[in-house]
Amino acid sequence: MKYITFDDIKKLNIEPYTCYEWVSQMIKDKNLAKLPPKISMALGEGEFCNVMPCVIPDKELGYVGGVKVVNRYPDRKPSLDSELMFLNMTTGEFLALMDANWITAMRTGAVAAHSIERLAKKDFSTIAILGLGNTARATLLVLESIFKDRDFTVKLLKYKGQEIDFAKRFEKYSNLHFYYIDTPEELVKGSEVVISCVTYSGKDFCRDECFDEGVLVVPVHTRGFTNCDLFFDKIYADDYGH
Repeated sequence: MKYITFDDIKKLNIEPYTCYEWVSQMIKDKNLAKLPPKISMALGEGEFCNVMPCVIPDKELGYVGGVKVVNRYPDRKPSLDSELMFLNMTTGEFLALMDANWITAMRTGAVAAHSIERLAKKDFSTIAILGLGNTARATLLVLESIFKDRDFTVKLLKYKGQEIDFAKRFEKYSNLHFYYIDTPEELVKGSEVVISCVTYSGKDFCRDECFDEGVLVVPVHTRGFTNCDLFFDKIYADDYGH
């Protein structure tokens, strides 16, 4: 059984748009997969452990499967960590234990970007982002790869200077124009797409009137937007089990 590290995966230099293509194909082929709902265990305030199994067809091996374990501890840096066990489901052989942090961030970002590409209003150009960790960076990387010829105003919620580091990560992208915003209310108001990658929030971020007509909210970790359920025209989800 192989052990595949974060650096092993990073050295492959997988392009963000490739992640978008993989996600798009898997969403189309979801009916071919065995994908039960994840098991989510709350361990304490802001602490959790999620276990996620999946089996998909494979041309060479027949069926392959993975079990990913993600946990969050607020006092750890980074707070989120994940590993993935990879199996040949035809023979039962354990093939690899993989670091899943790169995969988790890029897959999650690619799915969020896919949702924005499909559901946001045409010609959107103003994006708000709450939670500026790896998932948010992955989302913007993939989104930019889809809309390379479009200029975007990107509003970042200030948080412990993370907004400055976030903008520096994208300084070579001349089509992305960053602004630092003090409050969630100011951030959401006037935005056409709102992306939240905040992993934990005990309350909603802002009042109903902060959301402009036509806005698309993409809450990657679902927290902080329960009030939207009561007045948004449409709510899109994966499936009831998930």
